[in-house]
Amino acid sequence: MQELSKISWHSLPAEQVAEMLRTDPKQGLDSSEVNNRLQKFGENTISVKKEKSSIISFFLQFKQPLVLILIIAGSITAILQEWIDTGVIFGVVVANAIIGFIQEHKAGKAIQALARIVKSENVVIRNGEKTRLPSSEIVPGDMVQLRSGDKIPADMRLYYTKDLKIDESILTGESISDKKRTEGFPSNTILAERKNMAYGGTLVTNGYGIGIVVHTGDDTETGKISQTMIKAEEIETPLTRRISYFSKKLLLAILGLSILTFVFGILVTQRTATELFMEVVALSVAVIPEGLPAAMTITLAIGVGHMAKKNAIIRKLPAVETLGSTTIICSDKTGTITENQMTVSEIYAGGKLFRVSGTGFQPTGKIKHNQVSIHIEDHQTLKECLITGLLCNDSDLIQKENRWEAKGDPTEVALIAAAHKANLKQTLVKSFNRIDEIPFESHLQFMATLHDDAGD
Repeated sequence: MQELSKISWHSLPAEQVAEMLRTDPKQGLDSSEVNNRLQKFGENTISVKKEKSSIISFFLQFKQPLVLILIIAGSITAILQEWIDTGVIFGVVVANAIIGFIQEHKAGKAIQALARIVKSENVVIRNGEKTRLPSSEIVPGDMVQLRSGDKIPADMRLYYTKDLKIDESILTGESISDKKRTEGFPSNTILAERKNMAYGGTLVTNGYGIGIVVHTGDDTETGKISQTMIKAEEIETPLTRRISYFSKKLLLAILGLSILTFVFGILVTQRTATELFMEVVALSVAVIPEGLPAAMTITLAIGVGHMAKKNAIIRKLPAVETLGSTTIICSDKTGTITENQMTVSEIYAGGKLFRVSGTGFQPTGKIKHNQVSIHIEDHQTLKECLITGLLCNDSDLIQKENRWEAKGDPTEVALIAAAHKANLKQTLVKSFNRIDEIPFESHLQFMATLHDDAGD
């Protein structure tokens, strides 16, 4: 096989892609070939930055300049046998390190938990049979079936599509799902316009398709982004820069005053050099603000606690202060500032305007007319309108434990949530068997479905 990363898969016919990857579109790969490719390409997982061991992470808490000054001061007080001062200084140093270590450890565990959650399974054709496999076991050349709600496990060249739409907002920022096709495109087509490709990490919102895997793991577009982030250099935060600057100035000031005091004592007083040295050391230790690191760490830890209540994970304590120093945030809107959720807020039916309360996909809220909650049976036109929204729909809104999970197009899910608010459940759809449909097309600006109303 050629070097896969150098091939413009979107510019080739699907049949040629299958031939180049030595895979049978109907039979898929056989078991021996899968094992060979697993050894060659590795598992379909994105590499993550190697985490430091717990011991190293703990000792790194002591590398702050101000903490190093405290360690030096504590060592000097120990030499002078000032045990109370030594205990206080080292107690502050250790407490500071423990607080920072615990916070970073908790944040790391939370991030690992999120990584486990995003793992998915997909239907793959192998040895002529359909098998549901973890995404990590998928290799280049695999034939993968895609249905509404599936997460794309790797980069694929689409072989067959039927009304297939994919939400690619994590790569392109576009909140509207992209309708896919199978014909080839010019090799210089930008990523967002490659309608015959499906990219790892994106989500199928509608339709059905079959794709040939062309890239896995770090070779996927998502993997390339991840590798760029791993290679990014860690920079100092505004707080650590200021503390470092303050520590250097403080150290210079202490050394300067100590030298002046020692010289003054030798020239003016009659005390011995040993006595003066001991006094200068005691004076230097007294000047050091040993409570500052602890106060700073505790304050930042409180900030991290407030952020955690807002479901934000802060790995490094100084990052809290960095956020507070931010003056300009450049961000993609979809999924960042917004949640890619839509809500029905008003319905005009039967010559009446109804207002719908509630936000997002949570089916909690009421439908009101003239500020009064309505009974759906008293408004048949509104009821028919909401039932139509349920039937002319390819998405799902599923309750899992205490949360609702949306599968499909955000606009269609919003229609389902609106029907729920009128006590019209999705189970109603089973009473109206779908016979045929006209899928949504941008030039038609509508979707239509034909149903059997069970003889009513």
